[in-house]
Amino acid sequence: MKTPVRVSFVKRRGIMAGACASLALSLPAPRAQQARASALEAFLAVSMKLTGRTSFDPLLAERVHAALARNDADFAAKIAALDKWIATHGGTPTDLITAALEATRPELAKTVGGVMRAWYLGVVGEPPHVEVVAYERALMFDPVGDMLTIPSYCRGEPADWAKKP
Repeated sequence: MKTPVRVSFVKRRGIMAGACASLALSLPAPRAQQARASALEAFLAVSMKLTGRTSFDPLLAERVHAALARNDADFAAKIAALDKWIATHGGTPTDLITAALEATRPELAKTVGGVMRAWYLGVVGEPPHVEVVAYERALMFDPVGDMLTIPSYCRGEPADWAKKP
């Protein structure tokens, strides 16, 4: 018969301390969570001004924001500057904002284009580093969503196209 192996109290304490430390390192810091939340809120506020929408799908908003932030290290600062510029200059629709910014702040005009491209086309970045963040939930399909099927989705049953109308 095999005798059970006893683990000393000191060894158990070390194992528990290591497990707790690794758990603590894997959890985001509360300040980091707050900073991320406020950056997302600022992005959504600017997105609402640019698109004219009053709300966005929360999951899609997080994905779009995260992809844009990964694509541009200064994205948060550019969004803050863009929000301030829109507040002081006004201006919608987006093409007026972009035209005004291209003369004085081309980096912000590029940010406007990136944000609109992300929301309406569902892609972030420039070739060859393009990330797809949305397809069927991209805003380009909203205006025709009540009449047209999103391309590549079958409207009916298989071989439906072969039947006479």
